[in-house]
Amino acid sequence: MRVSIIKNLIIGTAMLISAWAGFALIPAKHIADSGPKIYLETMIPKRFADWKIDDQVAPIQADPERLALLSKIYNQTLSRTYINAQGDRMMLSIAYGGDQSDSMQVHKPEVCYPAQGFQMQDLVIGSFDSGYGVIPVKRMLATMGSRVEPVIYWITIGDTVAVNGLKWKITQLKYGLTGKVPDGMIFRVSSIGEPATARPLQEDFIKVLLANLTPENRKRIIGNTTL
Repeated sequence: MRVSIIKNLIIGTAMLISAWAGFALIPAKHIADSGPKIYLETMIPKRFADWKIDDQVAPIQADPERLALLSKIYNQTLSRTYINAQGDRMMLSIAYGGDQSDSMQVHKPEVCYPAQGFQMQDLVIGSFDSGYGVIPVKRMLATMGSRVEPVIYWITIGDTVAVNGLKWKITQLKYGLTGKVPDGMIFRVSSIGEPATARPLQEDFIKVLLANLTPENRKRIIGNTTL
């Protein structure tokens, strides 16, 4: 109980400081305007290693009303399903926004899936060794009837991966103190099947995908991670 109270106080303090900084500094320089432009369609290969695009299964999509909202928040979105020679399928969804201020919060799977009628289970924060650094991730299990869909995802804000609210606010504040507005990205992979077999395959898919990106694009996806 005491730990929970302290945590809530820290989060509350961070939010107050962030709000004050927003009024005092008014960040105006968008990071997205100072570097190479992102084009998800060309950044992510349509075929790599043993994987190629499959049009038979589509990643979960938001309802039309939410899609209209997301189109205002995100500059680009990408949704693809890949299949390998063994018939395994992976659903990839990426959303990129050039402004990750408070008014442009990332659309999280734990919000998207229930909005589509899924039940959420086993939402946990963990880590994933990508081969290019250890990435903080969230894992969860989405179910609807007989459909079982393990999900793994992470969020970048600027060059930092932040999957919990406190780190998000602290990272946002750090950018704000320099007068900058960070961009952000959500990277999600899911597949249909039991977690015990689906999750190792998901991690292998991500590793192979990252290995087939340029160093610049890979950094865009995973930020500054630690080896």
